[in-house]
Amino acid sequence: MEQVLLLTPGPTPLHPRAVAALQWPMRGHMDPEVFAYNDRIVADLHTLYQTGGGGLTCLLSGTGSLGMEAGLANLLEPSDSVLIISNGVFGERMAEMAQRLGARVSVVRAPFGAGIDLAEVRSAAKRVRPKLIAAVHGETSTGVLNPIPEIGEIAREVGALYSVDAVTTVGMLEFKMQAWGIDYAYTGSQKCLSAPPGLAPVAYSARALTAISTRKTPVVTWYSDALGMLGYWEPGQQGRKYHHTVPVQLHWATGEAIRAALEEGIPARSERVRTVAAAALAALCTVGFEPFVPEAIRLPTVLAVRLPPGLDDAHVRYRLRHDYFISITGGLGETAGKIWRLGLMGETARPEHYRALLVALGEILGEPRLPVVFDQALPTAALAA
Repeated sequence: MEQVLLLTPGPTPLHPRAVAALQWPMRGHMDPEVFAYNDRIVADLHTLYQTGGGGLTCLLSGTGSLGMEAGLANLLEPSDSVLIISNGVFGERMAEMAQRLGARVSVVRAPFGAGIDLAEVRSAAKRVRPKLIAAVHGETSTGVLNPIPEIGEIAREVGALYSVDAVTTVGMLEFKMQAWGIDYAYTGSQKCLSAPPGLAPVAYSARALTAISTRKTPVVTWYSDALGMLGYWEPGQQGRKYHHTVPVQLHWATGEAIRAALEEGIPARSERVRTVAAAALAALCTVGFEPFVPEAIRLPTVLAVRLPPGLDDAHVRYRLRHDYFISITGGLGETAGKIWRLGLMGETARPEHYRALLVALGEILGEPRLPVVFDQALPTAALAA
């Protein structure tokens, strides 16, 4: 099977330490070594999310969509009011999940590719008085970075719990759960961490756990009930409790990927992604691509670019995949056929990967200057690295 370079918004190329960890010996899910390793994951997730301590951090055995659903299911009861902030596919997914849970759903929407109107959010929050406000930090479908700290201020004003989708941000960009007043956050292992798909690293605040423990009705999902998970992840007086069979090899790999991210440092990773994204955009703009999102709200980890007039989206992406073994992603939902979404998360955000893309694209389009412009736009230190 040929090696394919993944430049998609997920999954991402695996970190070498994650690859190595997949080969570690198998252990039972109740083995002392697994519990010891999970304890390190718990501590590292508190650091990654900047929780300030307290609450619960753990890995859910499922993808980021399970992380989304678990938070809503734990924090909402039937007929509870929730305010969803949506300007893309994943904001809309939140709204659908909340509706299926029987919540009373209000949505503040902005067009795909546009920013959120904070005045509208504040007005809706004061009118609805929701139990929970939920927002997406980096909207994967459009490449928009939403104002999570400012929405957190609104949640505090109305006394609402606050849930944030950090799927394309945590582990690559600044994320301050405690400082921003976030009660629940989640990501997927295959995104900024560059681990295999299959786990959702999540974090609950102490306030969120209190809200869950005082519910009038049981959490509708047994599998991801936060209080049920506590016995496995946080030892009590009776020691560890069996909950379900966790995917041990994925714990090894994701734990190593989290540690690698913390050792590199989030400021360094943030600088890396911004540098590569800026150079790639500079090159693409010379042949008619345009940024889909204004710079002030542009998500660095998913670069959304509008296609040049006349470019055959499906044909060019087919050539890249089948002739050059490079995979990129088009638009999602109403942006399909209009934009490309270039992933710059974790191991994807490397100069050599984007230079390979621009060499290939230059050959397909007959524009050999593309990699030259990329090299010129990339700082010398980054190119050497």
